[in-house]
Amino acid sequence: MLRQDRDTTADAPSDLERLLNDEDAAREYLLRFCQPDGYPVCPRCGEDRIYTLSGGRLRCSGCKYTFQPFSGRWINNGALTAVQWLQLTAMFVREDSPHRIKDALNLSYNTVYKALTAIRFAILAHSADAPQLLGPETGLSHYLKGNRLTGGPKRMRQDTIPVFGLLRQGDLAFVDLMPGFQAETVFHFHLNFHLKLQRSGNLVYTDKYRDYAALIFCGNDTLPYGVIRRSDSPPHIDEIKDDFWLMAKDRLRSFRGISCQRFALYLKELEFRFNNQHRSIFEPVLAGLCAVVPALDAPGSG
Repeated sequence: MLRQDRDTTADAPSDLERLLNDEDAAREYLLRFCQPDGYPVCPRCGEDRIYTLSGGRLRCSGCKYTFQPFSGRWINNGALTAVQWLQLTAMFVREDSPHRIKDALNLSYNTVYKALTAIRFAILAHSADAPQLLGPETGLSHYLKGNRLTGGPKRMRQDTIPVFGLLRQGDLAFVDLMPGFQAETVFHFHLNFHLKLQRSGNLVYTDKYRDYAALIFCGNDTLPYGVIRRSDSPPHIDEIKDDFWLMAKDRLRSFRGISCQRFALYLKELEFRFNNQHRSIFEPVLAGLCAVVPALDAPGSG
């Protein structure tokens, strides 16, 4: 299980307090993640021949794009200062609630929510199956217009709600998008092939399916929950007391208002936390946050 009551600065650099009191130093610290080789590159075409302009602007010698050091990156969503990004990231690592972060940083709830969404997108974008997760099957591409977070997908029906498979390999957990599966498919398997289903609120999961310990999805009120048959025995992952699933169910219950559209963001966050629970995640989170938003070839990607 993950520790729930860690110090806010856990996993953070030893000089975090100094950085939190110096905006210029905090900005330089973040720029190192944007420029791991020590020099800027164009977020649009990747060219490294960059000219410096007035006002801190940069221009690409290749595509002639004019940009700021954080342009085109996940961190450019949210309008936070460098100090606020560092403090928010430290509190995200500790798993503080959005309301606690809002109060600590003196920000609006919507601003904090958008910044946390940017972090979760950054984590998901660095997972092995990111191209599929950011494609049309999950609806997540509709949250992006170019490299900016905006809007969201329309309300999903049972024939469009994506399904994920939980796969265990030793101490690691992987949550895979199941291509061609929707909530409708799982209900079909339940009714016609007796695949055991378990419901906890809008969270629905199944018995073992092929190599997967379970299939999982987040539903809404379009689903026929009433057809789920009661069973005297628990699904496989409950029966074996899978440690990832014990953590994931507990954490998913604590998140408020998760929708089927955003479910993949939380699943990949939990996968990331679980697979890195014995190492620091503060700098990996910042590295993802400072990475360039990938170009999408999906509706809504702009």
